[in-house]
Amino acid sequence: MRIAVTAQTDQGLEAPVAQHFGHAQFFVLLDVDAAEVTSVETMPNPFAEAHQPGQVPQFISEQRAEVMLSGGMGGRAIEFFKQYGITPASGAAGTVGEAVGAYLDGRLAGAAPCADSEAHGH
Repeated sequence: MRIAVTAQTDQGLEAPVAQHFGHAQFFVLLDVDAAEVTSVETMPNPFAEAHQPGQVPQFISEQRAEVMLSGGMGGRAIEFFKQYGITPASGAAGTVGEAVGAYLDGRLAGAAPCADSEAHGH
């Protein structure tokens, strides 16, 4: 399974999870086999400064991710991920490693639009 996580820095598993999906500075991509992380790759978000609806979900899809973890994301992003066959989960916190652990343990699941998203009409 390939999991993508929004990150504030390029510190891999130790990076703090970014709370605003679309403006995350980095994405950490992890390959997981039998609940064991087998590889970690960090890449800059090419759309961190400005993006059109759907660009970031398409980018994540191109990275072959099956799951997207973030602190928060908008309703349209959630729908785009579902269209790409990617399972979104919001409410991630702490480090990337902690968020992935919470997801794998079943403590992090599902996605709902964040309050900021609703306020800005996303």
